[in-house]
Amino acid sequence: MAETQAEITHSRVLKIALPIVLSNVTVPVLGAVDTGVVGQMGAAAPIGAVGIGAVVLSSIYWVFGFLRMGTTGLAAQARGAGDDAETGALLMRGLLLGLAAGLVFILCQAAVFWAAFSIAPASDDVEALARGYLEVRIWGAPATIALYAVTGWLIAVERTRGVFVLQVWMNGLNILLDLWFVLGLGWGVEGVALATLIAEWSGLALGLYLCRDAFGGNQWRDWGRVFDRARLRRMMQVNADIMLRSVLLTGSFTTFLFISSGVGDVNLAANQILLQFLSVTAFGLDGFAFAAEALVGSAVGAKCRAELRRAAIVAAQWSLGGAVLLGLGFAVAGPAVIDVMTTAPAVREAGRAYLFWVVVAPVLSVGSYMFDGIFIGATWTRDMRNAMIQSVVAYVVALAVLVPVFGNHGLWAALMVLNLARGITLGLRYPKLEARVAV
Repeated sequence: MAETQAEITHSRVLKIALPIVLSNVTVPVLGAVDTGVVGQMGAAAPIGAVGIGAVVLSSIYWVFGFLRMGTTGLAAQARGAGDDAETGALLMRGLLLGLAAGLVFILCQAAVFWAAFSIAPASDDVEALARGYLEVRIWGAPATIALYAVTGWLIAVERTRGVFVLQVWMNGLNILLDLWFVLGLGWGVEGVALATLIAEWSGLALGLYLCRDAFGGNQWRDWGRVFDRARLRRMMQVNADIMLRSVLLTGSFTTFLFISSGVGDVNLAANQILLQFLSVTAFGLDGFAFAAEALVGSAVGAKCRAELRRAAIVAAQWSLGGAVLLGLGFAVAGPAVIDVMTTAPAVREAGRAYLFWVVVAPVLSVGSYMFDGIFIGATWTRDMRNAMIQSVVAYVVALAVLVPVFGNHGLWAALMVLNLARGITLGLRYPKLEARVAV
């Protein structure tokens, strides 16, 4: 039996988790700066163009989020098993897949843009500006998708400080170039796109440097291993299961938004504001879920059941503590945050009326985050997929029963049912997962 790298302690979990939490903080800052600099142009169309363009590309790139999760689980297991050659080969497979996918998008950009504007038509001015934005940013597709593999690999080898450095570099450079290109040189929407493009490719270069250990020796150029049919099949199976699970989860949140539009404009606005609290919850709890991915994956690779259990327990303890703090913070600061985000009295009143749901959401959702991390680390992705299907069925039933009776409260209750079901359905599968790992 291979040995894990070090004892699983609270400090080890925090060493993995905290850099992820801090790096997540930089994400909304960049979005605000992108919007703010084009807002200085004194017209609505540039703001709408950057918003639409960013949504189109983020939707495309989101599909490849599986590459981050799959790489983390598989690479953590290879590391736990002491298989340095496979650890390096996994990074190469992810990089090649990301670069190839990005090249396909560049070659097919005309069709991609046509489909995007067919689904979400805009005014002529906004569409023209958005096309200019997309025509610049699409050249960053290979770098952006490949970075999923880089990030996943860094998490797997517990170098989340590298993830933090990477995010700060990319977002910081992006912000500085935004200010220079748009406010200084007057390049407008295309300046925002160019700033992001440069940040993406420089980020990939920095990411490769941070992963330089994977390129030591010649194992990363062992093409027979990199393109081994069985290992490729395993990687594709894991990624396909994660992608389907993610599609179902995103579809569930999209359904929440669609139904929100039917419960009145005031409730819709209040829901949009309260969803930002859920984003903060995700930013906070993701770090501990990522810690579980790395540590559980290493334990599974080492075939050490005790280490798996220890990883699950310690990461869950910190995640639960974080969830309680988030809930308390939302209860205390929530009304003031709502007032900052809107000046409409009716929306403020509605936000307060439904604030309870985001106060309890972190604790009700903590199981879903933690078990996601555990199952990704173990690469039990088929169980994740099946559990998500069951959870979505429970969500649909809850929507059908609760919304007609309780309106917007019923809608929020149904969303809590979804998150609870995600934790419960995976929790029921956990004993079987643990039993399959050698003692």
